Amino acid sequence: MKLFVYETYESMSARAAEAVMYVINSKKNAVLCPASGDSPAGLYKKLVAHIKENEIDISGLYFISLDEWLGMNGNDEGSCRYHLNNQLFHPLYVSENNIAFFDGRALDPQMECERIDDAIEAHGGIDMAIVGLGMNGHVGMNEPGTSPHLHSHVAEIDPITQQVGQKYFKEKKEIGGGLTLGIANLMEAKNVILVVSGNKKAGILRKILEEEISEELPASLLRNHPNFSVYLDAEAASLLKK
Repeated sequence: MKLFVYETYESMSARAAEAVMYVINSKKNAVLCPASGDSPAGLYKKLVAHIKENEIDISGLYFISLDEWLGMNGNDEGSCRYHLNNQLFHPLYVSENNIAFFDGRALDPQMECERIDDAIEAHGGIDMAIVGLGMNGHVGMNEPGTSPHLHSHVAEIDPITQQVGQKYFKEKKEIGGGLTLGIANLMEAKNVILVVSGNKKAGILRKILEEEISEELPASLLRNHPNFSVYLDAEAASLLKK
């Protein structure tokens, strides 16, 4: 595991964006798996600006969904796809043919999970997964107690995540389920970066990085990944002992 701590959210976002750009520059048809959420939003802003300013051709990039709320897709304001459309896909004019995203409105959620796993395999695996950290230690929608051996699956959402997740919606939503890549998908990715910001994540981050690796702290399982990097601002890192 590589740990990078920066004084501000902006500097952390810029350095994390550089890590993503390294993969993009190294492989024109790289497969990226971006998480939605507050922490990686700055990374995407920096990434979009760099690609546009330098007129970088990203037509070969392929994007894989990390997760989506059950019963939602990009047409639903507040969905994972909605946020990534606004932060990444639309600003970069990414073709729909270059995106495999969970459709939470699919009639058969299990078949939808199989579709995403098939897309990963068809494109040679994920080159970089960009993930955030939930308040209970979840990653994607892999909640505490989820088997690390699962690939894409239908998830039951923990009450803590349901409560915190309301911030993405203007009105209260029922978000008891989701579709998500499993820990097994992330462990098979060539690179994984965890981006965490803010004081509110400091406590759970300390557990993830310093306590015993456990299914009860799903993000801690990523410490076993051979190419796992953690990007933090000073607030998120404030409780780390080392």
